[in-house]
Amino acid sequence: MSFMICFNMLQVSRRLSLIKHPECSCMSGGQAIEHLAQFGDKTFCKQILPLSKYQDCNFSFSGLQNYFNCVIQKMEDVEGIENGAVLSCAADIAASFQHAVAHHIIKRTQRAILFCKQENILPINASLVVSGGVASNGYIRKMLQNLTDCMGMSLLCPPPQLCTDNGIMIAWNGIERLRAGAGILNDTFDIRYEPRAPLGTDISEQVRKTAIKLPPLKIK
Repeated sequence: MSFMICFNMLQVSRRLSLIKHPECSCMSGGQAIEHLAQFGDKTFCKQILPLSKYQDCNFSFSGLQNYFNCVIQKMEDVEGIENGAVLSCAADIAASFQHAVAHHIIKRTQRAILFCKQENILPINASLVVSGGVASNGYIRKMLQNLTDCMGMSLLCPPPQLCTDNGIMIAWNGIERLRAGAGILNDTFDIRYEPRAPLGTDISEQVRKTAIKLPPLKIK
């Protein structure tokens, strides 16, 4: 999930041409979105919640990206600028996009927590651990903190400086192993590749059958 969020923030940042924004030229896509969002109106765009009709805990960010791409195109037409120029409402779009992503994460995580509590598979004083690139976003952290406070849990996140892009960390690990000559394979013939290898047992259908209705959660 962390990779998907970072990728979508990067794509929306590129579509907004934030690298040309005077305040964001030296920032990554995610950093630029978070920075500009501080000065924008999160209600600027109509709020959408992906997969809202599916009572499971799956995530989807492609729909959000497509929706905001259409919003950006519409505003470019309204302002009479070409693709590649910076919109005057870029901060509002950034704020709306960041809030939509955070809201989606919160609602799906809320259902996951409620399911675990219903099935009695959460220990007393349970903690929600969030890491990777998504945990570097202060707004998402704040909303997750709000969620865990409401659910009687604690939130654990690494320091932001340790929540960098997972791809960079994996590549750097490869560089260090190559330098050390550790774990280097010269013949990859017997390696089995599974592009959709499961991380565990898929219980999506079990979650859907419980039909958990999410109680109102005040999103600040």
